[in-house]
Amino acid sequence: MGRLRYDFSGESVLVTGASRGIGFAVAKAFALAGADVTVLSSGAGIHAAAAEIGKATGRKVAALECDITDSAAVRAALAGLSRIDVLVNNAGLERITPVDGPDEVEDTFHRITDINVNGTFHVTRHAVPKMAAGGRILITASIWSRVAVAEFSAYITSKHANLGFMRVMAKELGPRGIRVNAVCPGWVRTEAAMLSLQNMSLRTGRSEDDLLAEIVGAQVLPGLLEPDDLAAPYLWLASEGAKDMTGQALMLDRGEVMA
Repeated sequence: MGRLRYDFSGESVLVTGASRGIGFAVAKAFALAGADVTVLSSGAGIHAAAAEIGKATGRKVAALECDITDSAAVRAALAGLSRIDVLVNNAGLERITPVDGPDEVEDTFHRITDINVNGTFHVTRHAVPKMAAGGRILITASIWSRVAVAEFSAYITSKHANLGFMRVMAKELGPRGIRVNAVCPGWVRTEAAMLSLQNMSLRTGRSEDDLLAEIVGAQVLPGLLEPDDLAAPYLWLASEGAKDMTGQALMLDRGEVMA
């Protein structure tokens, strides 16, 4: 079977939440496709991630350390970027937030929605002035932006909000020639997902292996997604192949949720 190849040479790509997981894989894929990549995250680990991507791809990758819940900090961080052709809003936080949980669950709820909703808004708001006609914005949502499970109220609320925001931005920015779409991953073997699995196990008393088997069993195609499995769809959405696509949510979950 042949492989699709993309060429983003000369294009400036910003990926948030790229220190690990899906963001890291997507940033690396864009760099391999020739893009000038900048990665952003709130932790100091983003610098090591940029160096690792640069070593793997042979390209220079810039790193920005910034808390996206702080609008002024986002503005300052992006000030050094003269142009953004592709923005990948991938930064996010996932934790269990049961409504009858301990008092600290309220702080967790607020932190998740602040990062996933407000942070996405801040980055988009300060990136758009640097985008010309032909720009593309991609948002990492989730299959849980279409469905719901118990005890993940903050994360699922925020991911539903991400789709609403994506649709509004598609209408608002479409006249400027900027396309906006979302990717909705299913369960992916990331640090955040495995932590959620561990917490689900503690809450239910069921083993992680049992829960994972149930999760994978809900898919049409077997096997747990890996971060690198997500990269190609992001490249396709940013490519000319998807030039007529905006305001859409691409489900990437091996058939778990069909929409």
